[in-house]
Amino acid sequence: MFKILILQQWFGLNDLEVERQMADRISFMSFLGFPNPSPDSRTIWLFKERMDETGMDKVVWAELQRQLDAMGLQVKRGTIQDATFIEADHGSSKKPRGGEAKTRRSRDGTWAKKGDETHFGYKLHQKTDLDYCLIREIATTTASLHDCQTDLSIEGEPVLRDRGYFGAKAKGIDFTMKRRTTDKPLEELDKERNRLISKLRSPGERPHAVIKRVFNSGWVLVTTIRRVSVKMILLHLLLTYIRSAH
Repeated sequence: MFKILILQQWFGLNDLEVERQMADRISFMSFLGFPNPSPDSRTIWLFKERMDETGMDKVVWAELQRQLDAMGLQVKRGTIQDATFIEADHGSSKKPRGGEAKTRRSRDGTWAKKGDETHFGYKLHQKTDLDYCLIREIATTTASLHDCQTDLSIEGEPVLRDRGYFGAKAKGIDFTMKRRTTDKPLEELDKERNRLISKLRSPGERPHAVIKRVFNSGWVLVTTIRRVSVKMILLHLLLTYIRSAH
């Protein structure tokens, strides 16, 4: 069942599509252990629901991180934290929200504005290590939750963050870019510090590009934050495995 979920993320298939292709593609059959019977789309959907309800998605993620450490890929110099929007269908304002929604419209998505752009849906928070650019922690929230309200760092671990986290103390050793305020402009030393942090943390944005451009997962059709969270964990597990294999 877990292999089926990996195939879904790799090829961008929904439950019905992966059911059809498991019965048609020889490569899928070989990967899943032909001639073992393949489950239908409803069984796949229920399995993902059960992963979230039992917390098994987080157990799988923790096991991946344990294996990375066992391979000698531990966090050494520090980490990068960043966030990106995951868009969802906001539908018509006349349609019901919450538990009454019966369409593809997101039930838990919220609105957020960044600069001149407006987003609806969710926000994906990632912590990437500086040495290997491997994703070590993720969190999924609604889009309206500000970046600074999610801290993925741990005590004693250096963490590099952009200006969006300015003013919010990190649990780890805090290297957050500074931002000018109305009563205190940035000094030259602060500007140089920001340039250095920006250069070091730029690799932390690469996973966002891969997720959106390669796996086409910058837009989700699942309707609740719990389902989005499971999807993001599976996607990042695949992405981290590919990265560690190289």
